[in-house]
Amino acid sequence: MSPLDLNLNLNLNTGAVLDDAPPALGGARLPAWALPAEWPRSQGLPVLADVLLEGGRITAVRPQGAAPLPPGAWALGGSPVLPGLVDAHTHLDKAFTLPRMGQVQPGLLGAIEAMMADRAHWTPQDVHQRASQGLQWAHAAGVVQLRSHCDWWEPEVTPVAWPVLRELAEDWRGRVQLDRVSLIPLHLFAELDTALSLAARVAASGPGACLGGFVHSTNWDPQALRHLLMAARQHDLDVDLHVDEELQAGAQGLAHIAELVPALGLQGRVVCGHTCALAAMPEDRALRTLDAVARAGLTLVTLPITNLLLQDAVTGRTPRQRGLTLVKEARARGIPLLLASDNVQDPFCPLGSFDPLEAFGVGVAMGQLTQAFDDWTDTLCRRDWLARTGAARPWGVGSEADLLIFPDANAWGFPSRTARRVVLRQGRRLSPSNPLHEATS
Repeated sequence: MSPLDLNLNLNLNTGAVLDDAPPALGGARLPAWALPAEWPRSQGLPVLADVLLEGGRITAVRPQGAAPLPPGAWALGGSPVLPGLVDAHTHLDKAFTLPRMGQVQPGLLGAIEAMMADRAHWTPQDVHQRASQGLQWAHAAGVVQLRSHCDWWEPEVTPVAWPVLRELAEDWRGRVQLDRVSLIPLHLFAELDTALSLAARVAASGPGACLGGFVHSTNWDPQALRHLLMAARQHDLDVDLHVDEELQAGAQGLAHIAELVPALGLQGRVVCGHTCALAAMPEDRALRTLDAVARAGLTLVTLPITNLLLQDAVTGRTPRQRGLTLVKEARARGIPLLLASDNVQDPFCPLGSFDPLEAFGVGVAMGQLTQAFDDWTDTLCRRDWLARTGAARPWGVGSEADLLIFPDANAWGFPSRTARRVVLRQGRRLSPSNPLHEATS
């Protein structure tokens, strides 16, 4: 069994697949959530695993040393290994626009104002170039599924970016699954006929499309929210919403969604991103809301980098609140929870690289999350939490061998931004995943 060697002469072409195709990974440190509960433990921790690969798929996962490994297996020596990443909430249409903007006012509404001004200059070519760069960076980081919201401000006009994202979804098929979400202000759903028309256009735009909306105290309309969900059900669309992205204790969006979803038969088909207001509510009300979320079968997505920057943002004043939703309380209730990049180098967030692990590291610090590798990395990998109810888990025997190996790291210090990673796609090694090595054209 040969040790993993990163000092090879590597092909730096974008997304290039090298010849390395190990028949097995010996001594992989897998997170506890990815292993059967009955596996043996050593000092309370999962034993190392041997992962067998063939034909681009995982054919067996067993405790290290349970049986001899085939010649050519890679000896990982306890290096952490994760399934391919899902970036559950991004904005490819806005990405990399910040360098061409002037001063942006702090906070969410200031970012929206700057984005609206820049949007007037978008062209298909501009969006294609910026979104392509984002997908290249994500692919290199080990992302296998990326969901992008797309601003949709007018009921009768399809956004410039919407067909571009559809084209890119086709171009990237087999490398990154690109989902598209129509990010529509809630007030456009005030009339049921308009809501149904919007949903019909989203449904007719091709596979991978979800109906989305922006639900906020500044546009709160419970009837419009009901129309949005009714229209999704009518046109058989999954739903992905920006919800309560604010620190107003009186925000009502998430609680109303949790009440409406079971009544409309949409359990398992609705994702709610942000939900920052939970952190500002009285604790008893916030926990009652989460109880309802659990009963409704909602998935929550938290966006730590962007919300850390946007919430409680006032010029010249140090923020007092973090803007992180109640991740520990959601986890305690069994609520599916994902963590994602959100905005990248645009007026909402000057940071980011379409590497979900970057957001994960911030989330670990913000939420004071202990045993991050074993207990929280499922927030980066559970593709089924974005899919319809009953979807297969994206990890285990029979699944595609899309894996990330961190040969310089260990589970205790995970994640480390300085740690190299080796990305396997269908069992074969990709070129180095540093986005700076990736072509952007």
